[in-house]
Amino acid sequence: MLAHAMLALLCLLAEPALARADEVADRAAITQRLRSWTDAFNAHNQQVTCDLFAPDLIATIPDVTDDSRDALCARINAAQGRAGLRLHYDYPDIREILVSDNLAVVRLFWTLTTRKGGVEDTTVEPGIDIFKRQSDGQWRIARYLSFTNRPNKNLP
Repeated sequence: MLAHAMLALLCLLAEPALARADEVADRAAITQRLRSWTDAFNAHNQQVTCDLFAPDLIATIPDVTDDSRDALCARINAAQGRAGLRLHYDYPDIREILVSDNLAVVRLFWTLTTRKGGVEDTTVEPGIDIFKRQSDGQWRIARYLSFTNRPNKNLP
């Protein structure tokens, strides 16, 4: 009987530690997904770039509300295909990752540098990404909001 009570107590004490361990792993997985996205974007790897976004993505960016995954990916592909335009994202400055079960909220800042002809411009894009763990176990962005304090000079 005492052994059962001790086992129950140990399980109760271990549960919060296991939850924290899962949160640490989830934060690390989300951070890695964002870093992999950055590498893919800079390498013009369209498949990996779009894989970060959930099929039911809804994105809000300057001048576009309720953007879908397909529309966003098409916009990224078109920008990367523009002759004479070079786009480069730094790894994101992740300020916070809050994880709760299969949802996570990421507050972050992206730095985009563009070069067109002899003009280089760098802008910072603060944002909130809401990740959802998908049926394949991968974290993907289901919703996001991004804005900038000023438009990048080399982008329309």
